[in-house]
Amino acid sequence: MINTGLHGNVVLISGASSGIGTAAARRLADEGAKVALVARRADKLGELAEQLRSRGHDALVIAADLTDAANGQMAVDRTVEEFGRLDTLVNAAGVMLNGASEESPLDEWDRMVDINLRGLMYVTKAALPHLLAAAQNSPRSVADVVNISSVAGRVAAPTVAIYNATKFAVTGATEAWRQEFTKRNVRFSVIEPGRTRTELFDQKGNSDSDFEAAFGTVEQLHAEDIAEAIAYIVTQPRRVAVNEIVIRPTDQP
Repeated sequence: MINTGLHGNVVLISGASSGIGTAAARRLADEGAKVALVARRADKLGELAEQLRSRGHDALVIAADLTDAANGQMAVDRTVEEFGRLDTLVNAAGVMLNGASEESPLDEWDRMVDINLRGLMYVTKAALPHLLAAAQNSPRSVADVVNISSVAGRVAAPTVAIYNATKFAVTGATEAWRQEFTKRNVRFSVIEPGRTRTELFDQKGNSDSDFEAAFGTVEQLHAEDIAEAIAYIVTQPRRVAVNEIVIRPTDQP
């Protein structure tokens, strides 16, 4: 059954080809939103879009590498051209390439900075004029940006330095933007998940054994758990701004 909490709203989701981005697309579409799906893997986006359309949802596929500022602008422009507006931005794209600092290739550090931080910045910058317009002209009189950070944006750890740096930056930037735009009805929120079962933990250096050595065995969060938090944030009435949500598995210290 389709809810109507976001009926008529347009949501752009980066990192929509897997994990939290995919789960968020499904959840927000079920709330009645039209969704623009952005990521590099066009095949995965196409599969997701077909699933959503089969359930009566509007979905737009935008294959783009958001580490290029021009592509960030293009993704926003295509969304507005197709759907006529932009009400909500969910920045869910990210990579985690952990490892001993003296052994980690510099290009892996660059990649984390490019995707986790620069990509988020580029899309947010391009989206701001449309979000500000939506906040003034939409029936809800509010627009939203939800940035997916991490508990690694709160607590540093060995072998995680650059991932820590990007996520601390995301958390800090989100709070600064929140203060800057709160009087203009654009709500900035950050979600900081703990251990979540997504492709992020299948990337280089992210072994279960390393995590378990630090925290023990835990029942991991699902991407859908984070999507539920996103939906909670963006369906609140205009008077309610959920600034920050930290979500850890129950067993994770």
